[in-house]
Amino acid sequence: DVQLQASGGGLVQPGGSLSLSCSASGFTLEAYSIAWFRQAPGRKREWISCTSNGNVGPFHANSVKGRFTIFRDNAKNSVRLQMTNLKQDDTAVYYCAATTLEYCVVEEHVYDYWGQGTLVTVSS
Repeated sequence: DVQLQASGGGLVQPGGSLSLSCSASGFTLEAYSIAWFRQAPGRKREWISCTSNGNVGPFHANSVKGRFTIFRDNAKNSVRLQMTNLKQDDTAVYYCAATTLEYCVVEEHVYDYWGQGTLVTVSS
């Protein structure tokens, strides 16, 4: 059974940090390019970070650049999103997605697998 699972969300105060994890069962994430998307209440889902399985990147959207870091943990077959200096605007459901393409793409339709989403709430 092939599955992708996003986890690690929760409630955090502005300025705080949180680490999300994208783990897989039934396939090896190392062979895929992995992206994180998020969807805030009342807004469209947006691409925010990606690590490719080629020799380019990683890449981050301007809205999170310098605050979020995406990296692989191949030993655990997972990809993590380390988020620091969180802002209220970062409140959203965060999704991870996997594609066999060897580069990062912002369009959702190219991704073969999606995690179920994990909620991050930034509030004091």
